[in-house]
Amino acid sequence: MRVAIVAEYYPRASDPVLGVWAHRQALAAAEAGADVQVLVLHRPVPPRAALRARDRRALAAPLRQPLRTELDGLPVTYVPFLAPPRPRSYGSWGRWAAPSLAVALRRLRRRFPFDVVHAHYAAPAGDAVRRARIGRPVVVSVHGGDLLAVVRWSSAGALAVDGALRHATLVLANSAGMERRARRLGAARTRVVHLGADLPEHPGAPAGPRLVTVGHLVARKRHADVLRALWLLREQHPQAEWVVVGDGPERPALERLAGELGVTDRVRFTGRLPPAQAAAEARRGCVFVLPSVDEAFGVAYVEAMAGGVPAIGCRGEDGPEEIAAAGPGMRLVAPADPEALARELDGMLSDPPWRARLAAEARATVAEHFTWEACGRATVDAYAQAMNGRAAG
Repeated sequence: MRVAIVAEYYPRASDPVLGVWAHRQALAAAEAGADVQVLVLHRPVPPRAALRARDRRALAAPLRQPLRTELDGLPVTYVPFLAPPRPRSYGSWGRWAAPSLAVALRRLRRRFPFDVVHAHYAAPAGDAVRRARIGRPVVVSVHGGDLLAVVRWSSAGALAVDGALRHATLVLANSAGMERRARRLGAARTRVVHLGADLPEHPGAPAGPRLVTVGHLVARKRHADVLRALWLLREQHPQAEWVVVGDGPERPALERLAGELGVTDRVRFTGRLPPAQAAAEARRGCVFVLPSVDEAFGVAYVEAMAGGVPAIGCRGEDGPEEIAAAGPGMRLVAPADPEALARELDGMLSDPPWRARLAAEARATVAEHFTWEACGRATVDAYAQAMNGRAAG
């Protein structure tokens, strides 16, 4: 089967981390037997942060993106479009991107007669594919941001998500919670396909009492709760440190809070790292901690667990709850509760034998339920389901 993947979040020359999970799923599908080509919705406009900072390199980066490239053997074409600034207009970006996407899809079909289109996120990609009227079965993956944020930001966003879900031949959700949300929002045919992680041959050994987080530094990830938990543990675990992999708008506030709490010398912000380095950093920790809310799945949890690092997430969140239900290795705490987080961390740091058992169990849970190989097989089966017009299971 031939598959055209359409995504906005996808690695770029200036940001190889952006949407890397979509690229990994495309690779997994290719390894499972699909013939894959990728179209990336590319808005060649610099972000506001670059404008404010007058960062010439960041300002020029969107314009320097090659429009055709190959990533790990997959042909990738970047499809430029113009649209108003985020965030209020984001829900309508599919309408802005549709004309150029329609041309790109028709050109692609002449040299690569694809059987199915797979759009990542209901908006803007799913909405743009719907408007492009390409006449092929459409699979739409929902990842959380579309169902948890875009539908709330504006009426245009809600309409875009609704249209994409109703138009889709099949909707793929990254967790059962997201599947339920998609159905409530209008999806008729749905299926859960979990994203995955690589299983390193030799899991790393923890570098002392080190907590690790990999994630975008935004408010909903609640990184400040980890800082406060670290302060609460200052007497029981004075050697404990926290390594934060990632960047984002919350970083200055987090650095200030670390100073106010007196834990600056126990916190290291690495900034954004290439995916392989980020995974290696996570696997040098003894505990992976991410008390995030609005967490649809959380590839970062399973990537750490694959390396033998037990993880902590929040109770009531779709992704962490589902990972924890699959097997041991994921611990859940109350959301927005640094004291509860500190108690869980204290238990894990104070009992190395128990933590070692959790580490082995975490790796076993990923091996059984959350590998990229399993994701690839499920994704290709979903494509076949869409092509055959079968009802969702």
